[in-house]
Amino acid sequence: MSNLIYGHHPVVEAIEAGQPVEKVFFQQGLRGELEKEIRHLTKAHGIPLQVVPKEKLNKLVRGNHQGVAAWLALVEYQALEDILPFVFEQGQIPLFLLLDGITDVRNFGAICRSAECAGAHAVIVPQSGAAPANEEAMKASAGALARIRLCRVRSVFSTVEWLQEAGVQVVATALTQQSVPLFEVDFTVPTAILMGSEGDGLHPKLLKMADHRVKIPQATDFDSYNVSVAAGICLYETLRQRAGL
Repeated sequence: MSNLIYGHHPVVEAIEAGQPVEKVFFQQGLRGELEKEIRHLTKAHGIPLQVVPKEKLNKLVRGNHQGVAAWLALVEYQALEDILPFVFEQGQIPLFLLLDGITDVRNFGAICRSAECAGAHAVIVPQSGAAPANEEAMKASAGALARIRLCRVRSVFSTVEWLQEAGVQVVATALTQQSVPLFEVDFTVPTAILMGSEGDGLHPKLLKMADHRVKIPQATDFDSYNVSVAAGICLYETLRQRAGL
């Protein structure tokens, strides 16, 4: 997995120095200035914070962890608010992949590989409930995680609203009666493709918020495509349309 650091000062210094922190673990039951400082820093820097029993920290760390430990990410998360204006300034048509509830690192890595190949400008994930950008994800991405821009946001709902206000259509993938075949939607305009987990799919509110709901045609009624395969199909359809094929 990613590099583990532990102890009050090493974790605080890593966050304040802007190092890419994947997640912070804090010991359950600890109170006082340390708790306040860690909660403030993680919130300010958009880093997931997980409160865990002391026993879990003891398993993670072979040393004096002082009640706090953190995984350092293999990639640096970027701000979506910086990327979108840059893409427009370059005269390009924005293409984002917004993932909600994708927790399997192999699927996540494979999705990032497809996103990089298709020319997506960023992959967007939520702070909580997302697969970590660790060595297994990097391997599954064939190194694409080191190239694709990765953004971590506090709320998928707020991000959808922000993208729409910025002129980016949000296209949700879902097997619903209201969904239209993928190729009937115009992907030549600024687009964010919104995808959920295979098990739970997208939250009903997100489906209502989306500008379009699409489904991928199937020859049989067998379940549905794996989420990483579905992402690849959606990205390729975007690439095909934008290339005028």
